Amino acid sequence: MSTRPSVLVHADADALAEAAAAAFVDRLASAQAAGAVPQVGLTGGGIADRFHRAVAAAPGEVDWSRVVFWWGDERFVPADDAERNALQARRAFLDALPIDPDNVHEAPALEPGTEPAASVARGAREYADRLRAHGAGSFTVLLLGIGPDGHIASLFPGHAAVDVDDAMTVAVPNSPKPPPARISLTLPALNRADAVWFLASGAEKAEAVRRSLEPGPVGEIPARGVRGRQETIYYVDEAAAPPG
Repeated sequence: MSTRPSVLVHADADALAEAAAAAFVDRLASAQAAGAVPQVGLTGGGIADRFHRAVAAAPGEVDWSRVVFWWGDERFVPADDAERNALQARRAFLDALPIDPDNVHEAPALEPGTEPAASVARGAREYADRLRAHGAGSFTVLLLGIGPDGHIASLFPGHAAVDVDDAMTVAVPNSPKPPPARISLTLPALNRADAVWFLASGAEKAEAVRRSLEPGPVGEIPARGVRGRQETIYYVDEAAAPPG
């Protein structure tokens, strides 16, 4: 891990989302001004949805046709299922901005008539192949939620997926949080990011945020295991803020 995390506390979830969105837009614009094509890792969940909508409302001076989008994890359900992180992001902001569809790289979805447990491993391999073919080797910004148990992406405490260090993606057929089948980037893949930004809102996240900032086993609190090469920032509201 290369950066010591900083914590930015905001009054509420909306203020958190708006601040993170403004910083996100500035970061992408700066990367483009330096000649880069930004690669972004998106997350899902309630606070991510607020963040996405804040980006759509204030897209800034970004050439959105030259931003590449990925997801840190995805629920292995049909493509039109509301549980899909990608569908949530499309509805909230991707479809509202002039984004090149070829730059939006979703993880494979569950095909009709197939069993998730039997096909999720193949989906994970296909997503890894896509990363190798179209990725730049690192993320400009990686956004992550954090669960009350300290999980990030679909890497849960005590699960074997946390320990995978020889692949970019991993199939998670037995998530303790529904839906049970998921595709996730591994810790080594998540750590290939210049900036890692955690988004956390609500009192139920406060203990996980606090523990993830403390030293200890990554298998116990997976959020401890991801840090940006240039910066690691926790965007939290007052309810989720650690003490002190």
